[in-house]
Amino acid sequence: MQTELEVMLALQDKMNQKVHPDWINQDFAWFRAIWIECGELVDHYGYKWWKKQTPDMAQVQLEIVDIWHFGLSMLIDGRDYAEIANEIQQALASDAVAQLEVIDATEALAGAILTTREFSVNHFWALLVSADMSFDDLFKQYVGKNVLNFFRQDNGYKDGSYIKVWEGREDNEHLTDILLALDASGADFADQVYNKLQERYPA
Repeated sequence: MQTELEVMLALQDKMNQKVHPDWINQDFAWFRAIWIECGELVDHYGYKWWKKQTPDMAQVQLEIVDIWHFGLSMLIDGRDYAEIANEIQQALASDAVAQLEVIDATEALAGAILTTREFSVNHFWALLVSADMSFDDLFKQYVGKNVLNFFRQDNGYKDGSYIKVWEGREDNEHLTDILLALDASGADFADQVYNKLQERYPA
């Protein structure tokens, strides 16, 4: 887990630098991005008791990965990746992960981030478990979404020219298909994901 955590921290730092070279000193409101992602997650899961809804767990899991992006950003703050990765593992070892339903776990995380404006690894892990995700699932989907974020930036996300919906489906949905078809253990996994996105993207 240590190695994978360090890889994800390094990738997140690199992504943030692509958006803004001096991102650490910009004091971005990561906490706000997290609770808004929590709302989007609940929307994908379904909360409307007055109509029939079926949880879209693939999209729920992608929202969890988005939350992890912002959580990692809050944890980095210019610190050593190995130190942060070790702290994450210690937090998980010292506290039992709550067994909650998806919406309850999501609301617990949102409540914690709004109250403390600090990222709670344990609240996040409870959400991860509630959605039947393993650490390996998180790693694979995180790398995939990180690549998608780079792909978006390379194709005009910042200036507004990026096309997010292709053939009637959002890019996140295309990413889900791509990840299901690829092996995350390959050294060129990230490159494969990028190339597959490029193949599907409308030129």
